[in-house]
Amino acid sequence: MARRKRVRSRPFIYIFVFISLAGAAAAVWWWLRTKEPMTFVRYEEFGIDMPVNYSVHGIDISKFQGNVNWMAVRQMQVDEIRISFAFIKATEGISRQDGTFQRNWEKAKEAGVIRGAYHFFYSTRDPIKQAINFRNVVQLESGDLPPVLDIEVHNNQPAAVIRSTARIWLEDMEKAYGVKPIIYTNIHFYEKYLGKEFDDYPLWVAHYYQKDKPRSARNWVFWQHSDIGHVNGIRTTVDFNVFRGDSTELLKLCIP
Repeated sequence: MARRKRVRSRPFIYIFVFISLAGAAAAVWWWLRTKEPMTFVRYEEFGIDMPVNYSVHGIDISKFQGNVNWMAVRQMQVDEIRISFAFIKATEGISRQDGTFQRNWEKAKEAGVIRGAYHFFYSTRDPIKQAINFRNVVQLESGDLPPVLDIEVHNNQPAAVIRSTARIWLEDMEKAYGVKPIIYTNIHFYEKYLGKEFDDYPLWVAHYYQKDKPRSARNWVFWQHSDIGHVNGIRTTVDFNVFRGDSTELLKLCIP
């Protein structure tokens, strides 16, 4: 019978692995603590404090901004900050359509602003009819941002109803345009009414008046950080946003 070899203990290997894992954990902790520390700089031209950690800035508008001079919007630049993208309200519910959408949609493109269209959603309305309303108004093209579900009111509906109706609209949009839609909401609404089953959708999150990035357990793509900004070409205040990435990554998000 062959003699069985003794397996020698190698405690130094376990010590090495332990030290490596501890070092990696410390590195991750440090990275999380230092990643994207928020720095806000006051720009009087824009009338707000801007999160200068991000290089790609944008706005979102509706009929309440009136007649927009898109060339003036695009040409405004302070330091390295300029408006690169805009989300434009298209529809609401099953029948409402923003009266300024078509003009804004065309003029934004002419000015070289990357454009996206959004729908204000009600869980108390038929989601298919809401999807039809949007599709009848919005013709997305190559270079446009994906369609946006603006979902921020519950209308006293339970979370299960909100999730099921939102899912129907989102799936219709993905089938119609061939891209995964973006969800716009605030963190409280997302966590209470939508939750993890929507984590595979890009998130555009509203989070105002605090000198910090959105406190979200999941990744976000766009951050609406102010609703009282100013920009050339728009007489009223306007919402300001940043994109969590550079200009190349923004283009990758757009419809091919």
